[in-house]
Amino acid sequence: MDRHMNGQTTVEELMNPEKGSPGAGEDMEAAESFIQQAMEIILQEAVKKATNVKEKVCEWRSPEQLKELLDLELKDTGESESKILQCCRDTIRYSVKTGHPRFFNQLFAGMEPHSMVASFITEAIKTSLYTYEMAPVFTLIEDALLKTMMKLIGWEEGGDGLFNPGGSMSNMYAVNLARYRYCPDFKEIGIYASPRLVILTSQEGHYSLAKAAALLGFGTKNVYVVPSDNRGKMIPSKLEEKIQLAKSEGAVPFFVNATAGTTVLGAFDPIDEIADICEKHNLWLHVDACWGGGALVSKKHRHLLKGIQRVNSVAWNLHKMLMATLQCSAFLVRDKSCLLQRCHCAGASYLFQQDKFYDVSYDTGDKSVQCSRKPDAFKFWLVWKAVGTRELEYRVDRALALARYLAQEIKKREGFRLVIEPEFANVCFWYIPPSLRNLPESLELWKKLHTVAPAVKERMMKSGSMMIGYQKHGDKPNFFRMVVISPQVSRQDLDFVLDEIHSLGKDL
Repeated sequence: MDRHMNGQTTVEELMNPEKGSPGAGEDMEAAESFIQQAMEIILQEAVKKATNVKEKVCEWRSPEQLKELLDLELKDTGESESKILQCCRDTIRYSVKTGHPRFFNQLFAGMEPHSMVASFITEAIKTSLYTYEMAPVFTLIEDALLKTMMKLIGWEEGGDGLFNPGGSMSNMYAVNLARYRYCPDFKEIGIYASPRLVILTSQEGHYSLAKAAALLGFGTKNVYVVPSDNRGKMIPSKLEEKIQLAKSEGAVPFFVNATAGTTVLGAFDPIDEIADICEKHNLWLHVDACWGGGALVSKKHRHLLKGIQRVNSVAWNLHKMLMATLQCSAFLVRDKSCLLQRCHCAGASYLFQQDKFYDVSYDTGDKSVQCSRKPDAFKFWLVWKAVGTRELEYRVDRALALARYLAQEIKKREGFRLVIEPEFANVCFWYIPPSLRNLPESLELWKKLHTVAPAVKERMMKSGSMMIGYQKHGDKPNFFRMVVISPQVSRQDLDFVLDEIHSLGKDL
């Protein structure tokens, strides 16, 4: 019986793999040929075609339809090269093209060629960023990029930091680090080493704070939510009240999360005023600038983050406004006393030997809760090297100018209504079909309007013409939240969006 049929391989074959198998040279030739063919597919389908405004943003299929179209079964034996290349084509074909000029659905968008190439390089080299000996170039690149970002924040004396998988993880690092500063014994003794600790964040803050509280053992009920004003900004006086409330209950407030660019409205909390309160009560102040951090590269817009140089830590996603490929997220700390290292180190002797032949301060892996860590910093460092600070600033300024243009166009058009004047690149608005335009302001109107955005979104996805998100917010019915980021977006694209929404929804 053939060994491949019964799944058995002899000891002799394992010890002498060259017998009955292609030579190493043939294997490498086949690999190179496959990679070249796959790269051609990527360039044509995932780059050229996927960024063409004349193409669809997505070719929508329901889950059941897609299961029929894709061969998802994993088999005992490998399949032909032609079949695998077809899998590559199908994967691209039925995926959402986030680099398309009419993709406005998330807080990331557009195609950045230098970052894409950097991603290819990091995948091809396939290394991990825990020690200098494993990743000498990437270790130095991460260090250089973090130092430059700290200068933009305003930490002239430097600080510390690392890249990690996403803004949620950065916010979690901040909470854990703040707890360690307040109660270092927690690392060894656990929950028995501290009183009831309270996290404070605004009602517009990211949900990752609640997840951090659950995962790190605080409990979600110990996340005190601070009211925001009608612009979505935290109200400092309400923060003071919540701090006093926690203290009156015998709890210990220790951490405040301010947001620079909220997810829905794009609001910026008043960092300076919040910093005054945190200094008064000796609280760790963290700024979630995952979305709004990009404004720091713009002289025109960095005022949105006024006071950020006073905070203890910052989360900043470079894969959002600054367009690095996913994922590229930095966590930065003003402390320079190795707090990150002390909080997270475990001293694995097979990685972090102290008698190496080089400066072991470059072995940064013990600062991280991860072991394997991708060299994500390279994906933005190469962009910055290629285009320079001035181009980054121009991209941010242009994106915000286009958001203002869209807001002005919405005001001009019958049937469109802004939810709020945009502060950043988030433009939130309702589309009111002709059938609802003569109804008076009432609960009945809000109830009917609530169904409009989901219906238009369904038609939009099935047509593949564009992609925009929607949500409800507080007591407001569903509205569209459109985010302008990509340099490939034009005014014509924004005009198309409004025309298309009317075309898709006018009969509702």
